[in-house]
Amino acid sequence: MTDIDQAKEAVRDMVWRRLIDGDGAPDDSYGKIPGFYGAEATAERLAELDEWRRATTVKANPDWAQRPVRIRALEDGKLLYMAVPRMASLEPFFLLDPETLGVSAEEAADKRGAAQFARRVGVDDMRPIDLVVCGSVAVNRSGARIGKGAGYSDLEVALLIEAGLVTDRTVIVAPVHPLQVVEDDIPETEHDFSVDYIVTPDEVIRCTNSRRPRGLVWADLTPEKIAAIPVLALRRNAG
Repeated sequence: MTDIDQAKEAVRDMVWRRLIDGDGAPDDSYGKIPGFYGAEATAERLAELDEWRRATTVKANPDWAQRPVRIRALEDGKLLYMAVPRMASLEPFFLLDPETLGVSAEEAADKRGAAQFARRVGVDDMRPIDLVVCGSVAVNRSGARIGKGAGYSDLEVALLIEAGLVTDRTVIVAPVHPLQVVEDDIPETEHDFSVDYIVTPDEVIRCTNSRRPRGLVWADLTPEKIAAIPVLALRRNAG
């Protein structure tokens, strides 16, 4: 483990413990993207942003904490792309179109509901993304973030950047509990992206350090990681 990895892990450990001890998330949140208390109010605050109102396409991760945001996106008539868990498909995104849903937004936005009712799509069949909602363990006010350490959010965004679907105009948002907002420096590497807004139940924080990778950073990917993600294995073999 590198020094940067160790520093990130220390921040994760601190935030998980702070959330649980401070009653900000359930006791089983350690090691996960925490399903924090107040997620519904956070989704409502996010929906007040002009950037949200203007967005017609939203990409979100499948974690429980972002379920209220996914529901709100569908209720607001937005086209929703939801990452397939662990990107375990050659078509690593679910497409949820509010105009064609045969079930409620609550059912479709659930991870199990999306797997049952949504169509899977690859990046070649997707529209440009106006707003990305990313699950996070910790964020700081400059916009640096870390997830739980698996790296899927970074890979999803990198794929979409390479496809021209996420650009500098795309807004990236981290909905979190206030206890997940840290004052510590969060080290960033070439494959990390920053967020433009942090949204909590209590406030919206506009971040100052807009950062996007140029695409996939193959040097940071192990052979095991590439083999476990079909779309990466296909690209590597094609190259």
